[in-house]
Amino acid sequence: VQLVESGGGLVQTGGSLRLSCVASGDTFTIFRMGWYRQAPGKQRELVAAITSGEGDTDYADSVKGRFTISRDNAMNTVYLQMNNLKPEDTAVYYCNADWSNIDDPTRSWGPGTQVTVSS
Repeated sequence: VQLVESGGGLVQTGGSLRLSCVASGDTFTIFRMGWYRQAPGKQRELVAAITSGEGDTDYADSVKGRFTISRDNAMNTVYLQMNNLKPEDTAVYYCNADWSNIDDPTRSWGPGTQVTVSS
């Protein structure tokens, strides 16, 4: 599975951005997709994730109520709608997919897209 993100950019505090991630390859084996972010000098952290099937979601506490993850039914594309952005949301955002064997998943990453929130 290969992943490509788009939609990053520069936005002012309180603004919105929508990130997209398109998956290709063995997408029928994807059982979970997510968005992670990494700010300079910090570890990569989970922002939001969504499963195939029921579409269960999970969010970091810092983004609950502001960010929404969604997907198309085929799990080919996942989105991250980001509202009320804050300077602390500035980071490189990476799309992730867990696929193949759910008991021993293979993990793919996109190259990342920069999100910068100015104060």
